Amino acid sequence: MIIEEIRIQNFKALKDVHLKDLPAMAVFIGENGSGKSTLFHVFSFLRDCLRKDVRFALEREGGPRGFREVITRGVALTENIRIEIKFQKEIAGASRLVGYALEIGLVGNKPVVMRETLGYSLNPSDGTVPLIDFSLGKGNVINNEKEILDSNPELDIQAQSIASDTLALASLGLLERFQTAKEVRGLIAGWDVSDFQTGEARGRKMREEGECLSGSGENLSSVAYRLQEESPEVFGKIMETMRRRLPGVGDIAVEVGPDGGLYLRFSECAFEDAFLDLNVSDGTIRLFAYLVLLHDPNAHRFLIVEEPENQLHPELMFTLAEDFLRYADEGGQVFVSTHSPQFLNAVELDSLYVFRKSDGISQIYRLWDDPLASELILGGDRPGNLWSEGLFAGVENRIPSGS
Repeated sequence: MIIEEIRIQNFKALKDVHLKDLPAMAVFIGENGSGKSTLFHVFSFLRDCLRKDVRFALEREGGPRGFREVITRGVALTENIRIEIKFQKEIAGASRLVGYALEIGLVGNKPVVMRETLGYSLNPSDGTVPLIDFSLGKGNVINNEKEILDSNPELDIQAQSIASDTLALASLGLLERFQTAKEVRGLIAGWDVSDFQTGEARGRKMREEGECLSGSGENLSSVAYRLQEESPEVFGKIMETMRRRLPGVGDIAVEVGPDGGLYLRFSECAFEDAFLDLNVSDGTIRLFAYLVLLHDPNAHRFLIVEEPENQLHPELMFTLAEDFLRYADEGGQVFVSTHSPQFLNAVELDSLYVFRKSDGISQIYRLWDDPLASELILGGDRPGNLWSEGLFAGVENRIPSGS
């Protein structure tokens, strides 16, 4: 499934943001504090709501004050936080638009799910099939989704009840008969904002079955070991790319120590003996981690990456951007935030979004809608060079209203 549309209301600085026609690779740029990280936090927030409940997610995002810290400042506590995501999904032999929406509010002092819906349209003229529709712990589900696709029978609607602070998607998405709910649940449960920390990736690790690379990268050795043992051709391709981009790199291997722990070892062409990752540069480990993430056949198809340029030489950024673009072209989807001109120089105009913040509220503008930027980039100028020159400042004033 590909995310086509996102609308966020009353989530921190994102008072009302609506992104439509999202590309397979979307790159977000803006000054520090403009709201890029807040957008990415929406995804981890949804995942936390799904894995546990809305109170847990609110406190993890906003601390002990929870809802009061997460809702946009200046907005009344009687208002709701609302997140809506629309996906393109293959249903009954055709691409359909699937919509999932979640509203969270306060009842007394307790955060609850005010409304949660999941549905899709088989035909634009027939309206939406409401697969899930819950409010305050009570709602309806469609039990015969497969039959609807096969023969268009009457809807088999069943009333159910759950705790008012949990998502219906969390439990229904575990059942085979709710196929769309299962796919949406799997997508949300699996995504992770990649904020790779080289310190977390180093040192002795234990093997974790089937896991893809986590956001912080603490399981890098485990994922690399799986690729080394189960997908040697993939691991070989990663090695080849590492040697090409970092000529001093000789070999990389994950070894199982006498204690059962995993140890990531690197070698350099100038030395015969390999050494532990504790003695490898941050940039080398980070590049290796991104290549593992992008080549892993088990990787989540939706990747969210914050500032991949950290600790990497600027000359590596253009080819790394091409790696992300290739991943998107092969059926994945990538959201990236960056300050790197070199990274931006590899990105197409229709993938670029600019953040601006005014009076504590963030807005997001698609650069394609800016006449000046579009004309220059389509005429041959590189986005990163224009970004460095400050051309994107004031973009909000150059975009016609209604774009």
